[in-house]
Amino acid sequence: MKPATKFIHAGAEPDPSTGAIMTPIYQTSTYVQEAPGKNKGYEYARSQNPTRKALEDALAVIENGKYGLAFSSGVAATDAVLKLLAPGDEVVTGNDLYGGTYRLFTKVFEKFGIRFKYVDMTDLAAIASAITPNTKLIWTETPTNPLMNITDIGAVTALAKQHQVLVCVDNTFASPYLQNPLDFGADIVMHSSTKYLGGHSDVIQGALVMNDTALRDQLYFIQKSCGAVPGPMDCFLVLRGIKTLHVRMQRHCENGEKVAGFLRQHPKVGKVYWCGFEDHPGYAVAKKQMRGFGGMMSFTLKDDSVETAMKVLSSTKIFSLAESLGGVESLINHPASMTHASIPREERIKNGLSDSLIRLSVGIEDLEDLVLDLEQAIG
Repeated sequence: MKPATKFIHAGAEPDPSTGAIMTPIYQTSTYVQEAPGKNKGYEYARSQNPTRKALEDALAVIENGKYGLAFSSGVAATDAVLKLLAPGDEVVTGNDLYGGTYRLFTKVFEKFGIRFKYVDMTDLAAIASAITPNTKLIWTETPTNPLMNITDIGAVTALAKQHQVLVCVDNTFASPYLQNPLDFGADIVMHSSTKYLGGHSDVIQGALVMNDTALRDQLYFIQKSCGAVPGPMDCFLVLRGIKTLHVRMQRHCENGEKVAGFLRQHPKVGKVYWCGFEDHPGYAVAKKQMRGFGGMMSFTLKDDSVETAMKVLSSTKIFSLAESLGGVESLINHPASMTHASIPREERIKNGLSDSLIRLSVGIEDLEDLVLDLEQAIG
């Protein structure tokens, strides 16, 4: 099945009672049973809900996996993966990491005796040297947030299998339209479904997809027992968003390429971080494992001062200054004070995330309007 058809029909079955083509919103907390223990597969909505099941089936299909699980946020999905571990276990992860993930690792799970090692995930030798007998998980983003670094998923998973280590890939920036980490050997794919999967800035949700049955059962137990599940309305919204993912991503990619090119040619712009440039260090790997380069990018100004960056951030008219990404509308963001504020400044600077870095989530508006907006804001 071709991607466009897959995204529209994934997880969709006509409602058996009415023939409704869209999965209904089953707004219920419990289900009547014919006798104790005798039910139609549903007992209590924390453990399962028909709307959520349809979404989880769709998530599996679009990521070329067997099993999908939906969570109340991307951080909740990440939290579930970390709960596979025990005190004394180690995680190898990237030094260019989403601030919310870093916060969860350092402020929550380190207290429970889990150790995290932060390395350059583009350097296979650095990853290998960080692995010990206690390493149980490699966690990576690709492309990374916000510096757009690329991890070679196939190479990392081959290394991990030598040591019997799980690999989880945060695929939020790429979306299933551009990249399917399970195809390259990853054990788990994580999404902040809030972003491209939902696509309309109207839902908070997370997702995990995997192939291994035993791993699915462990994660389902955590999902059910800890209770970070999405409501049926949120599941409906993401189901609806998935149906147009391919159309939206096509425009995100088209606009992203043009905006990145415009920024690179602008006399006041310093460096542009976008993995579609042929001289990007990860371009060859990105071209191998991705079907396009997306609409996420970051840039600095030649006048590399926070004051100048703040002026640009407050001057756009179409790009809205806001957290998040992946919606139909374009957003502009200051990682140092917004999405990555939880990372200590010395760590951010050491890893290349400057105080003046600006991140863009390029939406699907008219390209000319977006370019003109950036042009007047940068001056």
